[in-house]
Amino acid sequence: MLSRVAASIYWLTRYVERAENIARFVDVNLNLLLDLPIGFQQQWKPLIFTTGDYSVFQERYGEATADNVIQFLTFDTEYPNSIISCLRAARENARTVREIISSEMWEQVNDFYFLVKDASQQPVSEFSGLFSQIKMSSHLFAGIMDATMSHSEGWHFGQIGRMLERADKTARILDVKYFILLPSVKDVGSPLDELQWIALLRSASGYEMYRKRQHRIFPEGVVKFLVLDREFPRSVQFCLLQAERSLYHITGNSLGTWSNSAERAMGRVRAEMEFITIEEIVQQGLHEFLDQTQSALNNVGDKIYETFIAYETV
Repeated sequence: MLSRVAASIYWLTRYVERAENIARFVDVNLNLLLDLPIGFQQQWKPLIFTTGDYSVFQERYGEATADNVIQFLTFDTEYPNSIISCLRAARENARTVREIISSEMWEQVNDFYFLVKDASQQPVSEFSGLFSQIKMSSHLFAGIMDATMSHSEGWHFGQIGRMLERADKTARILDVKYFILLPSVKDVGSPLDELQWIALLRSASGYEMYRKRQHRIFPEGVVKFLVLDREFPRSVQFCLLQAERSLYHITGNSLGTWSNSAERAMGRVRAEMEFITIEEIVQQGLHEFLDQTQSALNNVGDKIYETFIAYETV
């Protein structure tokens, strides 16, 4: 497979997944509005901090109000990680490999882009259900891809892109809880704290699945579920296991061995995730652990680019 094609499919799925996860990211805060006590002020500034782009936001928008943050993360065409920018990039990548992907995939990503573009012309008060539509459109794209595209090298590159992006954003959604959702230490263990953890699980579509494992909501249980669970499709460990399987399908090597930097980086972060305990995560500090995990995932993405996509200088 040409490296250009591999790169386009990898980024096509990664951008679609990123758009979905940004919608989830905003939903963490929006959903809380329904359950928060009267007089409690939602915090929107930390939501931008978790993207790492606060300086860009502050320069262009100033105050971190709900409308400004939603505009920035959803409809800002000059911000490369906004939902509409991600879908525009996904659509462009799909266009360049239309002979490789199915026509149904192209139609769905095209419809997905115009769904958000059309919504950007509407007032904020009229797109309350938009983020649910974005999540469902992303699910539809993933299902169409699985059902209509041959599960060969191209599909596996797409799977790696989707899983790495999902793992990264699950870690970031947990970081949202660390930064925003708790106004003060005295609220730890309170009904408000539990409401926030429930909202977090719902934002990852994991509330029902978590309840099947645990009878009560508590921080260590939620973190363990979203990070270390091997069966929940949005947990960090599940994503890494799936990405690693696809990587080894592409290289043809056996799991547990490595012959290039991508396999080594992937195997290392997956092994660390597999053998760490929730007690060790708590002892290390949740934010520090999540920050380290995001750095490791970025390193895996860099190594995949170097191994399969980058051109070597002759």
